[in-house]
Amino acid sequence: MPHLNRKEVRRKIHRRIRKKVEGTLARPRLAVHFSNQHIYAQVIDDEAGRTIASASTLDKSIESKGANVAAATRIGEVIAERAKSQSIEAVVFDRGGFLYEGKVKALADAAREGGLKF
Repeated sequence: MPHLNRKEVRRKIHRRIRKKVEGTLARPRLAVHFSNQHIYAQVIDDEAGRTIASASTLDKSIESKGANVAAATRIGEVIAERAKSQSIEAVVFDRGGFLYEGKVKALADAAREGGLKF
């Protein structure tokens, strides 16, 4: 059996999660992704196949730069604010195969404090 690197292991876990997690218009999916330099979050309606709201550290309106816990907290606040403006209260959280700790937990907690339920 070939040896899997960290990225392949994460993708394998993410595929397993996506079998169970699906976003609808009533309860869209909050998907997160972390690269070495940036953090991305999207609220997605999988039935229609469209992104309802998004936020990332690439946005000019977000002062936090980098892929650290502070930036993740800010992205969580912004994505909650943008989802609320689209009248979305509840979401399904998709951690993207990443462990629920550190940046993922900070983003999720900030989104919950911003008013999203999951």
